[in-house]
Amino acid sequence: MSLPEAGRQTLRHIAKASIQYSLEHGSDAGYERTLRLADFAQELQQPRASFVTLHINDELRGCIGTLEARQPLIIDVAHNARAAAFHDPRFAPLSQSEFDRLQIHISILGIPEAISFSSEQDLIRQLRPGIDGLILAAAGRRGTFLPSVWESLPAPEEFLAHLKMKAGLPTSYWPDDIKIARYTTESF
Repeated sequence: MSLPEAGRQTLRHIAKASIQYSLEHGSDAGYERTLRLADFAQELQQPRASFVTLHINDELRGCIGTLEARQPLIIDVAHNARAAAFHDPRFAPLSQSEFDRLQIHISILGIPEAISFSSEQDLIRQLRPGIDGLILAAAGRRGTFLPSVWESLPAPEEFLAHLKMKAGLPTSYWPDDIKIARYTTESF
């Protein structure tokens, strides 16, 4: 599903408003609880998974999202924007002085599809750089990289190795029960 430009603009506005609301009311204040679904276009009311990525001066400032569609897209984006600004463990909570310099990027995830493979090399051959987001699950751990990560890790071997590290696994780790799923995103 491709969102019309009006829907994209609405999501950008909601993400920014959610962060501003939390700056004014406290980082746990949920702007999404103030939204009335009926006020939004039907495509924004559908359950969808999303990620909100924040940058300041083109440097990562926070990124939080969901992998499964569990709530309406408009609510998911508002929640993830607040979480990226205030609850990404890699960063201190966003300050008011940073807000005006914030760049907000939204990725709407397609439905993940399991990839069948016989070995790590077989998996690497199947990857589509620049297209695939990946979800890796093994040893009770899970990690994901959005397709945009290919910009900084363009080699499939490197992409997969860093995804293992993100999931807290050694780069040489390859158990029999490893599961990989791919998804695409609509990003703006």
